Amino acid sequence: MSNDHHISFITASICGALHQARGLPCQDYGCAKSKGQKMVAVVSDGAGSAKFGRIGAKNVCETLCTELLKSDAGDIRSDVIKAINIARQKLIVHKMNESKDEQGLVDFSATLVGVFYYKGKGIFFHIGDGAGVAFKHGNYDNFIISEPENGAFACETFFYTMTDWADCLRFQEFENADRIMLMTDGVTCFAFNNDYTSVRYNFLIPIAEYLENEQSKIYALEALQNTLNNQKAQRINADDKTILWAKIS
Repeated sequence: MSNDHHISFITASICGALHQARGLPCQDYGCAKSKGQKMVAVVSDGAGSAKFGRIGAKNVCETLCTELLKSDAGDIRSDVIKAINIARQKLIVHKMNESKDEQGLVDFSATLVGVFYYKGKGIFFHIGDGAGVAFKHGNYDNFIISEPENGAFACETFFYTMTDWADCLRFQEFENADRIMLMTDGVTCFAFNNDYTSVRYNFLIPIAEYLENEQSKIYALEALQNTLNNQKAQRINADDKTILWAKIS
């Protein structure tokens, strides 16, 4: 957890049962940075079918957090596009990209769910599945949801590494919210009703309330990891799981 001028956040990622059984590492990644009244947070799910999905996920999270923290918020949508292009360029020249061109980006395929927040206003930016929610503490009847977008076939989604990634990039602005949660698709089935018009209160609210009141950073992280990694959760969804929670006060 990190604190900077009344902005705090915590991120937990756990390896899904499927990857555990195969001896593979978690392909999810998440990070957040803040400066003054400005915050950037991003989570990403590296595609299980991609050789270097974990690298792709880490690359986009860290690059966007670094680049967007420099934004003056005047043209944030354009800045998000520029930051994604920087992330893509890093992968083009990455040592694991043998072709050293855009064709090699398929090996780093990863989704993207992020948020930029500044002076009481925020904007989600989103490619593929996963989800984001913003709300005001204690007001659990009004959530702003950035929902997943998938393809026409089962298990088909979109990645920032695709040639036509810009056509899949979505934005959603919000204000009057002081709590934000981002999550990969390993968590969304627990967090939302099927149509993504509302949240599952018996999952998200207890997590939000616990993180709100737990003073120990270590306990908060352990509790969040245990929630994501319990047997029931792993049985329902064997994917990797990431939640990022942010508080602005």
